[in-house]
Amino acid sequence: MNETRLYQDDASRFGGGGTRFRRVAGTDTDLAALVRLRDEAARWMLARGITGQWRPGELDADHFRRVAEHGEVWLAEAGGRVVGAWELWWEDEDAWGPQAPVAGYVHRLMVDREAAAPGTGRLLLRAAERRVAEAGRDLVRLDCLAGNARLTAYYLDAGYRVVGHKAGKPQPGGAPKAFTLLEKALPGKALPGKALPGMGPAEKEPAEEGLPRG
Repeated sequence: MNETRLYQDDASRFGGGGTRFRRVAGTDTDLAALVRLRDEAARWMLARGITGQWRPGELDADHFRRVAEHGEVWLAEAGGRVVGAWELWWEDEDAWGPQAPVAGYVHRLMVDREAAAPGTGRLLLRAAERRVAEAGRDLVRLDCLAGNARLTAYYLDAGYRVVGHKAGKPQPGGAPKAFTLLEKALPGKALPGKALPGMGPAEKEPAEEGLPRG
């Protein structure tokens, strides 16, 4: 299967015909691009008063190399530049506990806000969902910092639902934090009918005006 071609075609259907996606192979150039994206996203948050989440310098190339070895890391490119990235894990016990192999877990969805077109973040999320479907899994799961109503609203608008909360989740490069857990059933899949083990009751957080770009 030609993954680059497949995901380029997928981008065209979502209005991102100039965007292509490729899986990171662990080269120094790719790893440097991932560190740059993450640090720039952290600086963007801090400049807007979003504290307690990401900080520049927390994650280095070794972090992304390890994820690429044990899961998947994808880059989005447009106009000869890296404009976004995400990590895809096949298990996440720190947040979700032991689970049957029915989901893919999206982490560190990142967009270059200077180079990416509006809607790029949603495009990346849909590409990640398609990759999970191709792997034969029914659900896409992700988390965001508890209390970040704006980001929670963004994911609710993308079709996710809040299914629980996790306190004290370990963080690479930082102290444990509390997170809101969200999931989405892929097209044609039924939503699970019972709560996930070890989680508190789901509470829908309020939406905010002015969702983040992407």
